[in-house]
Amino acid sequence: MARLLSLNVGLPKDVSWHGRTVHTGIFKQPVDGPLMVRRLNVDSDGQGDLGGHGGENRAVLVYQRESYEHWRTELGRSFEYGQFGENFTVEGLADTEVHVGDRFRIGGAEFEVTQPRVTCYRVGMRLDEPRMPSLMVAHGRPGFYLRVITEGEVRAGDEIVRTRVGRHAMSVAAIDALLYLPGKDRESLLKAVDIPALSPGWQGSFRDLLTPPEPEPVGWAGFRPLRVAAVVPESPSITSFHLTGDDLPRALPGQYLTVRVPGGVRSYSLSSDSYRISVKRDGVVSSWLHDNVKAGDTLEVAAPRGEFVLEPGDEPVVLLSAGVGVTPVLAMLHALKGTDREVWWVHTTRAADHAFAGEAASLVAGLARGREHVHYTDGGGQGASRRMARDTLSSLSLPTAASAYLCGPEAFMADMTEALLGLGFDPGRVHTELFGARTAINPGLTDATTVAPHQPSRAGTGPKITFARSGLTAAVRGDESILDLAEACDVPTRWSCRTGVCHTCVTPVLSGTVEHDPEPLEPPAPGHALICCARPETDLVLDL
Repeated sequence: MARLLSLNVGLPKDVSWHGRTVHTGIFKQPVDGPLMVRRLNVDSDGQGDLGGHGGENRAVLVYQRESYEHWRTELGRSFEYGQFGENFTVEGLADTEVHVGDRFRIGGAEFEVTQPRVTCYRVGMRLDEPRMPSLMVAHGRPGFYLRVITEGEVRAGDEIVRTRVGRHAMSVAAIDALLYLPGKDRESLLKAVDIPALSPGWQGSFRDLLTPPEPEPVGWAGFRPLRVAAVVPESPSITSFHLTGDDLPRALPGQYLTVRVPGGVRSYSLSSDSYRISVKRDGVVSSWLHDNVKAGDTLEVAAPRGEFVLEPGDEPVVLLSAGVGVTPVLAMLHALKGTDREVWWVHTTRAADHAFAGEAASLVAGLARGREHVHYTDGGGQGASRRMARDTLSSLSLPTAASAYLCGPEAFMADMTEALLGLGFDPGRVHTELFGARTAINPGLTDATTVAPHQPSRAGTGPKITFARSGLTAAVRGDESILDLAEACDVPTRWSCRTGVCHTCVTPVLSGTVEHDPEPLEPPAPGHALICCARPETDLVLDL
């Protein structure tokens, strides 16, 4: 007979971790009860990171006594109930025997199983065992979340009665393995997305696996020399470099090239349907290009990359850019030559530094249904005023069924995305490309600050890692991971489990090789690294 052994609760609090502050609700303590279980959680309980925990589909976390015993044997140490962050410590209800969609009556409440536990880094932090997120998946013991069907009181000792079996009878352990382990089969994925009780996030992940994106073509490994055919000034601050070489693959409109010069490594969007990069003078690498490169020279260049690309379709297209953010959408405008699609070209810049004005106007004029609006921020000409605002977009009567492609500074991107969504654009059709480093994903950290990437406080003597998006090269120290070095340099990073499970940290490797330690449960695609557990074998250039 299954029963509730321990009822555990705890409110979120700030804890110190590796010199950072984490806001978390993982610290639970057993209570006598009874306690009322409500739609969002147990009374006297709370979650610190509502993006990854809590909500209707993750109201109650369950872990089993049998799993506690397993980890006592496996790790050679003792644990107390609640230490895995669960609300209900239960006897029975093994992850291999409970199905997503099963319903259970406990005390005066009824529950439905919605998903396995997502094993983020905080369970490792709580147990002082960083490997724990990976171990829980590898050993098939994640635990699971419950949705509250009927609110009611529960207490330790309550009997647990199964009242319904979920559709397709897919166990919690099977669902967890289907997402995180190799060997995914289409039949199981189709069954998983057909389970109504499965939480929307997991449903979306499985749908993505059923319709994987086309693999990004990689024209060549590492860097190769390309000849500079021409150097063309486009404005007082922007210069184009036309590159040529043998057997160059066709780049997708919107992709970028990564260039390595004596001053460092940076990525620049292609700005036409050829190998043309257009560079604004605003840093060490760009200044080196402006000051040193002439026609006939060669540059070391990595193959075209990037997921911000023009997608096929017949719906209208809105190309919206600010300043030098014009470059990838200009490549898209070139790709739309001859199309019957309605195309809107919306660009904001300073009149004194308006690059590609004639080229863009000519391309728009050649379209059957092309429209152009230029908004100057420094006076003079069409749309002269300060920053482009939502009312500017509203006045244009943009087609809300369009796919929109945005590129520019971060504040511009945020404002324009909000404006487009407010006008009724489909969020799934608003595509963005941000200058430089991607925004960080660091769940639970409360003391994150925006600091320009810099050299680490203690220099390393190991292989050098170049963070191409951040324009920084630094050497690793000892056996630190790539993530360790990136954090020491304040390079924006994305991670969640920190043990190679979730793949949030997956990063393209432009040149060099890595080893993973610990080995991830499912390896990344070729040419990529999971930086949370990857260490350089050679000097590296990363798209980070």
